[in-house]
Amino acid sequence: MTDYNPKEIEKKWHDIWDENQTFKASNDRSKKKFYGLIEFPYPSGKGLHVGHPRPYTAIDVVARKRRLEGYNVLFPIGWDAFGLPTENYAIKNKIHPKKVTEQNIKRFKIQLKSLGFSFDWSREINTTDPNYYKWTQWIFLKLFEHGLAYKTEMPINWCTSCKIGLANEEVVDGKCERCGGEVIRKVKNQWMLRITDYAERLIDDLDLVDYIQRAKIQQINWIGKSEGAEVNFKIAGKDENLKVYTTRPDTLFGATYMVLAPEHHLIDKYKEDIENLDEINEYRKNAIKKSDFERTELVKEKTGVEIKGIKAVNPATGKEIPIWVSDYVLASYGTGAIMAVPAHDSRDWEFAKKFDLPIVEVVKGGNVEKEAYIDTESGELVNSGFLNCLDVKEAKEKMVSWLEEKKLGSRKINFKLRDWVFSRQRYWGEPIPLVHCKKCGWVPIPEEELPLMLPNIEAYEPTDTGESPLANIKEWVETTCPKCGGKAERETDTMPQWAGSSWYFLRYIDPHNDKELADKEALKYWLPVDWYNGGMEHTTLHLLYSRFWYKFLYDIKVAPTKEPYQKRTSHGMILGENNEKMSKSRGNVVNPDDIVKEYGADTLRTYEMFIGDFEKSVPWSENGLKGCRRFLDRVWKLQDILTEGDSYSEKMKKSIHKAIKKVSNDYETLKYNTAIATLMSLLNEINNAGKINKAELKTYLILLNPVAPHITEEMWVGQNFGGMLNQSSWPKYDEKLTIDTVVEIAVQVNGKVRGRVTISLDDSQEKVKEKVLRDETISKFIEGKTVVKEIFVPGKIYNIVVK
Repeated sequence: MTDYNPKEIEKKWHDIWDENQTFKASNDRSKKKFYGLIEFPYPSGKGLHVGHPRPYTAIDVVARKRRLEGYNVLFPIGWDAFGLPTENYAIKNKIHPKKVTEQNIKRFKIQLKSLGFSFDWSREINTTDPNYYKWTQWIFLKLFEHGLAYKTEMPINWCTSCKIGLANEEVVDGKCERCGGEVIRKVKNQWMLRITDYAERLIDDLDLVDYIQRAKIQQINWIGKSEGAEVNFKIAGKDENLKVYTTRPDTLFGATYMVLAPEHHLIDKYKEDIENLDEINEYRKNAIKKSDFERTELVKEKTGVEIKGIKAVNPATGKEIPIWVSDYVLASYGTGAIMAVPAHDSRDWEFAKKFDLPIVEVVKGGNVEKEAYIDTESGELVNSGFLNCLDVKEAKEKMVSWLEEKKLGSRKINFKLRDWVFSRQRYWGEPIPLVHCKKCGWVPIPEEELPLMLPNIEAYEPTDTGESPLANIKEWVETTCPKCGGKAERETDTMPQWAGSSWYFLRYIDPHNDKELADKEALKYWLPVDWYNGGMEHTTLHLLYSRFWYKFLYDIKVAPTKEPYQKRTSHGMILGENNEKMSKSRGNVVNPDDIVKEYGADTLRTYEMFIGDFEKSVPWSENGLKGCRRFLDRVWKLQDILTEGDSYSEKMKKSIHKAIKKVSNDYETLKYNTAIATLMSLLNEINNAGKINKAELKTYLILLNPVAPHITEEMWVGQNFGGMLNQSSWPKYDEKLTIDTVVEIAVQVNGKVRGRVTISLDDSQEKVKEKVLRDETISKFIEGKTVVKEIFVPGKIYNIVVK
């Protein structure tokens, strides 16, 4: 037998799979289906790193197993190719983003094919392809048509480096998620999507799906549903109310001042009444430079200015209270104004102490002169008029009823979730298919004119004015209004990278359809996605956005189900050998091309599945990689000890049935590492026996195939087992043969373990006692003594009490 040569074997099988389109999903809708999905890669200039194959291999394992189980499997691949990284790379290296994207995709494709993933390449998509983004634009037009896309002037997160507006989800610790640049607040006209209209359903429908618990919790917390009341505080001497949202209406008697966000419209409305307007405006100017994160950091020192000249009236006490402006209140949450109850809120307490404002305890139990008493989910109301002596729950209900009766407020459900900032002032993105006409306002371009092509321009760098580079193309911008035929201008902002990735899994189902987004019957057959794996970092971004778009498409009768993904799992990162994140600066990046070249793709795949708990981050280990290569060398050598036999030998039968059960279950529950450990253990047993028959080798190869497809296919064909392995069937196990009938149990004498005996599970107590008494190690503790009691737990323990 020749030595195992992965370089030769793997190239051969890639060619066979490509030529035969082995993994092409069938159009036969009578078969049971499985739709497995990975987050399609962003083709960056760096190429694949060893972190990519981990999630890809995991779902490939399941997809290959499903095919062997007789399913019609859709396991597609494509490219999430619009967006900032490519554009920034293009600007830095002076290569057009289109060219950069083409080069990067070419490289990624070679890398992915070298790893032997069973993708259906006939369904490959690319978000920058006009035939694809035609339908991204179509979805946007539908959102616009249904009032879910609107343009408004608002304070946004502005990356000073990328010169682009960012969604809240794209700002991490006050920095741009993409480039790490400083993020400031800037007022700008932006396209928004009303994701908030779907907030309730985005929470409720998580009950319909099988997501890992932490993903569900993250989404629920991000959406941030709360129940409370909207309360009207009258502006003293004015016919106007200042509305605030509070989850604690029971504490209204303790509201001793109010705070407005720097952007609040009432400041401009009553500027003539404000005595210290210059001071207020200076404060507002400085606040605009800060991100939401900086403004709401708990540890930062509170700042603010009292608005002199206007006051509010507490509706519960009837007393006038001061109004302040402070940046710890955000215009984007609630009403942009809060009632401050310093006795029971840490931020309000710190603010009140700093500016010497009154602190009134309204829930009994703390010492509010020393610190805010915040353990107030239960407790008794004090200093609260008609609420005194009530517990918190009763007081909430009574106060809301009182507010409604007096027409001073009403019950309200609020969400932390904000509408989605959907426009970018950059070049490399989908053009927004709207024109602006002075007479007609915003008008969609006719559907038959889609796609609105992204012009191929040389000057694609961001502008210092904050406008998109498209604004400089006069001949493209100037157009006619589709409604009245008059002069109009195209929208020059582009869509964010999240647009194309919010629906890509739908296009895989029917990628070449130029008449509709996808065939309705095909959508009904394939959806929902059965298993979607992706990073936890996308839980509040892509995962939430795509659920929103899908629900909208369900509402307009395009999508057939309420939820897009039936199951969602996540994987841990692969770290450097020193447990640090891999990065060029640390010099610990491992290139998968190098691994494949030296050890083979099957070794890399096996190692990435064996490296540790799939859901946790794990350090890379060169020794572990070498161990997996040695394992595959030993698998290859099984051909040297192969014997005839069309059924399992008596010696190996139980072990093989146990392995089938264990590996089958482990592949389904993300326990890839223990599945491989089981196959390693079985290999040791086979080598100890010194032989393996054909029936046993067939089963062994099938069990290993989803992880190491090249070597197993080569051995299958090399031994003339018939056809190709991927055309065979997943083995079944006999439950009876997976149960041990002989076990070793502990024997205790007076509560201390004195030995162990091997028994059959159907042995009677008398039979077990005989074996115990025959054992010399144990019997010496019993001889000459009276047996007082015997306790036998079948298959577990035998306990003897003597005196």
